[in-house]
Parts: sequence; structure tokens; C-alpha cells
Amino acid sequence: MDPLLDRIQTSLLDLVGQFIQLLPGLFLGLVLVLLTWYAAKVAQRVVGKMIQRLVPSRSLQLLAVQIARIGTWVLGIVIAAVVAFPDLRLGDIIGLLGLGSVAIGFAFQDIFKNFLAGILLLVEEPFRLGDQVIMSDYEGTVEAIKIRSTQLRTYTGELVEIPNSIVFTNPVRVLTAYRSRRTDLEIGVDYTTPLPLAKQTFLDVVHRIEGVLKSPEPEVDVVGFGDSSIDFKVRYWTTPQIAEVRRIKSQVAIALKAACDEADISIPYPIRTVHMFDQTQFNESQRLTNGAGAGDASS
Repeated sequence: MDPLLDRIQTSLLDLVGQFIQLLPGLFLGLVLVLLTWYAAKVAQRVVGKMIQRLVPSRSLQLLAVQIARIGTWVLGIVIAAVVAFPDLRLGDIIGLLGLGSVAIGFAFQDIFKNFLAGILLLVEEPFRLGDQVIMSDYEGTVEAIKIRSTQLRTYTGELVEIPNSIVFTNPVRVLTAYRSRRTDLEIGVDYTTPLPLAKQTFLDVVHRIEGVLKSPEPEVDVVGFGDSSIDFKVRYWTTPQIAEVRRIKSQVAIALKAACDEADISIPYPIRTVHMFDQTQFNESQRLTNGAGAGDASS
């Protein structure tokens, strides 16, 4: 037999023998991975119940549960690797993790950036689950704060996932951060309207609307002289939820229109004043022609 073929056959037999020797370890490793999957779920439930009693913040509860899940998976995978490959020592695993972390860091830098931003959001808690916010170009209710992204449910029933790095590094308007929220509603009246009468009429209307808060008190201010009207701004406070803000704004607008009709206060249309005159008196070309003729006659 050819010595080269003999060496190839011997090497193949050695590889098959080594693989057969590794089969029990690989099987046990696979079993440990499956047990890790189950243990991660158990850890989430146990930590979730414990942390609910100790920490009132929902965001920190989510952070603790996610850390428990990730920690269980890391520990289970390390144990499975040691069992599947008996020659693999703890120092080798640490060295492999050290070398791999550099490559993984370059390949998944955006993922790690979102991961760290998610942890900071959960710890600092600039907004909470259920808050209505404006993030980037999206407005809606915070459904979940995950390690990688923040989920918003828009008012039209759509789910938007925004990377945590964007949320953390950009301004976020939390519309429900406080117990009350102000709405500004503009209205214009005719220039012949007595301004004290209009102001008092608008105030009386706002005070009668159910849902408008008594404190802070509503305000009505004259804000400017427009082209066709004297402009008022009606300011009042409601609870901050968007559904309540929209509902009460509609009621206030309807009531203001009805009060203006009752008090004979005119809300004018845009007005343009047109002056009519005899244009032949202002015909510049005719003047020039007449001037030239007079010059020729004099010469």
C-alpha cells in the first residue's frame, strides 16, 4: 500500500476515534444547554418575584430579570463547554473570551452600545412604562424598555422599536411626567369687539368645561393684533393623557364658538380691503407721451 494513503487512512481513523470519544461529552453539553434554557426561565420567574418585593421601580425590576437571564445563560454555556471538551481549562476559556471580546467588540459595537444605553435607561429611569413620550419622530406610549431597544405603541396602533443608543443620546419629551398638562388654544375676535367682554366670556367658558383643572387656573391673554382680528390665547390645564387632552380641547373649542355666537362676538374671516380708483389718472405712459409732445411743440 502507498505510504501516503496509509498515513491518510491512519489520520482519518484517529479523527473518527477522537470524535467518538467526544460524543458523550458533546451529548452532555447539549443536555446542559437545554437545562440552561429551562434554568434561565426559572431564574427569571424567581428573581422577578423577589425583586417585586424589594424594588418598587418597574424599570429596575426588568433590569434585574434580564441580568438574571443573561447570567444564567453565560454560566450554563461555560459549564457545557467544559463538560463537552474536558481538555479545555478555565484559563483557556478566559483567554478565548479575551481574544474573542476584541473581535466581537468591533463586529457588534452598535449592539453593545445599545446594551449599555439600555442599562443606563433602566437605572436612571427618565421615563416609565406607560408614559406617553415623543422620541425622535415618533410619539406614543412606552410599552417596554429592553436591553437593546425601547418599544413605543403609537396612537395609531403601530409598534415602533427605537434603539436605546438613540433614545439615550437624543432629547425625549415625556408628556405624562407630571399630573397636569397645559393646552393653548388660539381664537381671534373682530376689531370692534370690547376686549374685556371677550376675555371674561372666554374665561367663563373654560371654567364651565368638565375636565379642566381648577389649579393651575385657566388664563386668557391678548397676544397680538392680526391682519383681520385681535388674537387671544386661552390657556388651561388638564390631566396629561393624550386622549383626555384631545377630548377636552374639542369641547372647549365648541363651547367658545357657542359663547361667541351668544354674546354677539364676531370671529372674523381673513379680511382684505380693496380701493377702487380711476386708473387713467395714474397712467405713467400717457404722462410721458404728453410730455414728449409738449416738448416737440415748444421746439
